Amino acid sequence: MKNNLYKMAQAAKRRMRVSWSATTGIAMLFGLLMAISGVAQAQTGTSISGKISDKQGALPGVSVVEKGTSNGTTTDAEGKFTLQLSTGAKTITVSSVGYVSQDVDIADKSTVEITLEEDQKTLNEVVVIGYGSLNKREVSSAITHLSSKDLLRVGGNNPMMAIQGKVAGLTVTNTSTADPNSSPNIQLRGASSRSAGLGPLFVVNGIPGGNIDNINQNEIESIDVLKGGAASAIYGTRGSNGVIVITTKKGSGQPRLFYDGYTTFDYLANELSVLSKDEFLANKRGFDFGGNTDWLKEVSRQPSFSHKHTLQFSGGTGQTNYFTSVDYRDANGIDLRSGKKEYGGRVNINHTTTNNLLALTFSVAPRYAKISEADYSAFNYALTLNPTIPLRDSTGKYSYINSGFFANNPVEYATNVLQDREQKSLDLNGSVKLNILENLNTTLTFGEVSSSRRIMDFVPSNITPVINGNGRNVGYQALEEKDQKSLEWLGNYFLDRDKHSVKLLAGYSFQYFTASGFNARNEKFPSNVLTYNALGTGLWNVEKGINNVNSYKNSSKLIAFFGRVNYDFDQKYYLSASLRREGSSKFGYDNKWGYFPAASFAWRLTQENFMKSLPWLNELKLRADYGETGNQDFDSYRSLDTYGGYGYYPYNGNSYQVWGPNQNTNYNLRWEKAANFNVGLDFEVLSSKITGSVNYYVRTNKDLLGNYNVANPPNIQGQTFANVGTMRNTGVELQLSAAVINKGAFSYNLSVTGAFNDNKFVSFSNNLFKGQKYIDVVGMPAPGSPGTLQRLQEDKRIGSFYALKSAGVNDDGALLVYNKDGEIVPANEANNDDKQFIGNGLPKFTTGITNNFTYKNWDLSVFLRGAFGYKLFNTYAFYLGTPAAQQNANLLTSAFDGGKYSKLTSTSTYSSLSDYFLEPGGFLKVDNITLSYTQPIKSKFMQSARIYATTRNLATFTKFKGGDPDLIQINGLYPGVNTNGDNNGTLNYYPSTTQLLLGLQLTF
Repeated sequence: MKNNLYKMAQAAKRRMRVSWSATTGIAMLFGLLMAISGVAQAQTGTSISGKISDKQGALPGVSVVEKGTSNGTTTDAEGKFTLQLSTGAKTITVSSVGYVSQDVDIADKSTVEITLEEDQKTLNEVVVIGYGSLNKREVSSAITHLSSKDLLRVGGNNPMMAIQGKVAGLTVTNTSTADPNSSPNIQLRGASSRSAGLGPLFVVNGIPGGNIDNINQNEIESIDVLKGGAASAIYGTRGSNGVIVITTKKGSGQPRLFYDGYTTFDYLANELSVLSKDEFLANKRGFDFGGNTDWLKEVSRQPSFSHKHTLQFSGGTGQTNYFTSVDYRDANGIDLRSGKKEYGGRVNINHTTTNNLLALTFSVAPRYAKISEADYSAFNYALTLNPTIPLRDSTGKYSYINSGFFANNPVEYATNVLQDREQKSLDLNGSVKLNILENLNTTLTFGEVSSSRRIMDFVPSNITPVINGNGRNVGYQALEEKDQKSLEWLGNYFLDRDKHSVKLLAGYSFQYFTASGFNARNEKFPSNVLTYNALGTGLWNVEKGINNVNSYKNSSKLIAFFGRVNYDFDQKYYLSASLRREGSSKFGYDNKWGYFPAASFAWRLTQENFMKSLPWLNELKLRADYGETGNQDFDSYRSLDTYGGYGYYPYNGNSYQVWGPNQNTNYNLRWEKAANFNVGLDFEVLSSKITGSVNYYVRTNKDLLGNYNVANPPNIQGQTFANVGTMRNTGVELQLSAAVINKGAFSYNLSVTGAFNDNKFVSFSNNLFKGQKYIDVVGMPAPGSPGTLQRLQEDKRIGSFYALKSAGVNDDGALLVYNKDGEIVPANEANNDDKQFIGNGLPKFTTGITNNFTYKNWDLSVFLRGAFGYKLFNTYAFYLGTPAAQQNANLLTSAFDGGKYSKLTSTSTYSSLSDYFLEPGGFLKVDNITLSYTQPIKSKFMQSARIYATTRNLATFTKFKGGDPDLIQINGLYPGVNTNGDNNGTLNYYPSTTQLLLGLQLTF
């Protein structure tokens, strides 16, 4: 198998070199499919044909398999099938999701007609909740369930990109999707913290804190998003940002082999337009160096090419089943340097003893990745570099650039500087379940999630920036290791008496976290040959009397006791209540432990006699829930007295490391607390052709963790990490699905999600820390001294832009603004006191719309995604879009196109931040289109073949002029402006792309 995967990878590379077109790829896939189909049709033998229906009519897509073999087929759009049988075949098995499987006697028969019965147990969809599962009709909190068929087909780096726009209130953003090493930012029901983490807790196969990066999308069986406080409160100090439960696939009684492989091609999209050489010279922007360089083209490779292959085996018996998955991915970014090669696998084994006394599970998932990091500044250079500078000089060397914004040659830098990474991860978990009685069981679960990341950087001495700079090459290595060990015990008791049903849960959880690492850096190596692999040969540390070696290790513990009761009366009234008592070693001495209660109630109105007279109403359930959750997602030891280094101090020719207290002690440090209230309505109408839910929520986060300004002295530092502030999010969510058309061979299904969110930073003070009402954030970089762009302030939404309010442009090309007295003045005569709130970067409404069309063996999915009601700051127009921008730098064409930005010709107001550069950020994307064709194969070796083609980011409809609005983050505390890792403004970015994905799936 490894050899086959290797051959596939090599073949894909050869295809890349000859620049496949999309048409060629599709043609070859269709050719392969037709060849497979032709082989299948060439078989002969005894056959059975027939029609399969339910009470409503013909059933397409029903599996028909010769019992005891893998020989099978599926019904067509009219419910008909024909199956070539082996000699002596007597029974076929007929099965379909939502129906009871049947074994049909076919001895001495050539045709059959079969009617399938609905499987009520299957139709009552199972939803995974914290430490258990419920029938969908029993759920009394806000939970969204997604099966594997609901996931988008994406060629991304993280399975969470497959649910983008699929869950109302869950925003999944990635401002650099074409970077193979990027990860999405995930936020549920708005921002909820200042410094303690904004992302949800991931629970993978029952293990809290599972590694989402170690999951192949093809391995996922279901995803359940616990949005309501009552659902997530069972996870205590980590439930404030919601919980996402991921369940991977398990084996079945029938042996199965599945292959999925795809290739992707990425092309630049929504590019920013800059001046050509002739335009640059005509507008006298700088010196003519005689070249004519398209820098965006030079720093890009398009199409960038990637491919991924997944092979899965599953099978077993009634007592034991297994699922095995292996995958390989080779991905390249749209930039010149980035790449990722990864190998992963997963094995899930389940065993139940014959007497059903014990049930054992075991899962292991290793993954290895070799990475080359992208250089995001390269695309910044592509915008600003003088287009008359040639890529190479007359001697063939890279041109050295020392004018304009930057001094660098981005092509030389990307192709010679190393930023390599190696990542290893291993997930282990298992459980032992003892079924003491039919209604009493206990389970012991263990798990370990470990990862290591090696960072390796090298800047050689023979590149022009170093030659013309300090002349020293630089090497760096670091190792970061994380480990999480879990041990949990659960006890479950079930009791049904007449109309009463009770489910009791009790549990204990212990988790131990460790993180350790080291790093070393040196300069002035005698050779570039060994790169970062011989740090000890560098002379710089010895000459300066420093070691440049650091290491660290920290740990933390979580211990919890919890319980829950679920009560059901007559399948009409549902009540759930839970309590978790949890302790964390991260908190102060007097705040180690906390309580997290929750309760929820549901009323199925359609079970009432007065509602049963409405035949069009199939299900109507009213829900309400309340839960308290916490957040302890911050570094260890923040409450304690700790010491750290303050650099080196020279004395008598030697350098000495300076040490001292590096933080203020806070023994009162505790978890953030969130009070969550949710009321919702679930409904099914018109024979369940239309289903959906509506939720209204209020989440108030108190005791927000973050740095708070304090007096210095008496404090050692000017800031203390403390519980200060309150934030509130309110919103309405809609989840709707409709079977719009279902006639003959054609069907059309529609799914819509929509979410309104309102946010307010309620308070910045508490009884201990008083006086501070706001902080100014998002400092914008030079040239000039623009200052900060946003303000976090009491009674305001996060993402509030705080700058000057523009009043047009005067005859001299200077920006005019309003001062604090309402007078119009040139922007350079205004000061910070004249700033005001001018807009907000947090969307008020987000939506996702899925359209699924099916015709015979063809499937078409069209997914639209949008965000509305917010502003974006056009950073590129501010720095590069006006004639007043710095000389010797290239500009956007907007500087001379006669538009609003071309009017700003005066350099006196060049660095004045104002709403002149705020633009509507709302957009609607044709985000994902997938077309597929599935061919049942009448062969004992193969069941079906499917080919599919997907386009991502096909079109964007927006008024924003700064490129793709999706490149600017709308999650977190600073939405609406392009920021770096320090949450300050930046021009660095990774461009948007349109992706073409071509794939093949084979089922054996």
